[in-house]
This record gives sequence, C-alpha cells and structure tokens, in this order.
Amino acid sequence: MFRLAEESAEELWEVEQLYDLAFAPGRTALSSYQLREGVAPIAGLCLAARDAFGALGGAIRYWPIEIRGAAGRWPCLLLGPVAVHPIRQGEGLGAELIFDSLARAERLGWRRVLLIGDEPYYGRFGFARSAALGVRFPAPTNPNRILARPLAPEAMAGVAGDAVRWRGDLTPWSR
Repeated sequence: MFRLAEESAEELWEVEQLYDLAFAPGRTALSSYQLREGVAPIAGLCLAARDAFGALGGAIRYWPIEIRGAAGRWPCLLLGPVAVHPIRQGEGLGAELIFDSLARAERLGWRRVLLIGDEPYYGRFGFARSAALGVRFPAPTNPNRILARPLAPEAMAGVAGDAVRWRGDLTPWSR
C-alpha cells in the first residue's frame, strides 16, 4: 500500500535521485526538458508515493506547456517524468500515479495532456498518437512517440503547432 501526496520541497533531492536511477543523469538532455527549463512544475500534480515505512516508491511530475500554431495557442500539460523505484516495479504503482494525477489535472481544469512515450504502455491511460498528430516537439523528438490525452470532449480538436515553453499568460481553461 502506498500513500500518494504532493511532492514537497524537502523531498526534491530524493525524487531527483529516483529519476536519475530510473532514467540516468543524462535525462535532462532530452528534448522534452527544453520545455521545462526555467518553468516551475504544477505543484498540485507533482506526486510522491511512499510505502508504509516512508520509503519513496515512485514519483510523477507535470509541467505547463503551450502548443502554438497558425490557428491559435493551447495550454497543455506535459506529463513526465514518471518513475517507479526498480524494487517496486510491477506492483501497479506507476498506473496509480498516472490515474490519480490525471484525475487531479481534470479537477484543476486542465483540458489536455501530452507526453513523449510508448503508445502500447500509455494507451491504457487514454493516450494516443492519433490525438497528437498536429503537434510537434523540439528536435530530436521522434514524432511517433508524441501522445496526447484529452481531459475534456474535443479538447484536442484542431490543436496543431509547436510545443513551446509556457509563458504563463494562458489559463488551463483557455481554448
């Protein structure tokens, strides 16, 4: 059994260590990190999962981004990273983190979530490549790994353009 709670400033170093363990320290060189640089994550959606002994078993973070295209601008969430400690994998903790955080995002009024990942894994959470066909991420992102999940009906309809760093002048409820 795990307890999910908002990540606190005091556990930042521990969560960062978990991400390094899961993805290697070079993870920050990935193209998706270009969109996170200088932008604060969404505090209410950054969760840490601890077991009954207080050991960190997993964590998830979300960042605000914007899709900017010829037809407009759309606020989005960028899911990731999500990680489960190697000794806790296979217990459903990753799924619990994703489902819980998506429900929180919806309650907060966010309309769409994007991620870079494998559709066979993330498809079970409602993410699909077909929902993100018009979205481009910074190079060298593989376009086949850009996935989206609408949190409201038709939230991805017409969304097309470049994923760019959040400027902070759009609310989640815009467009």
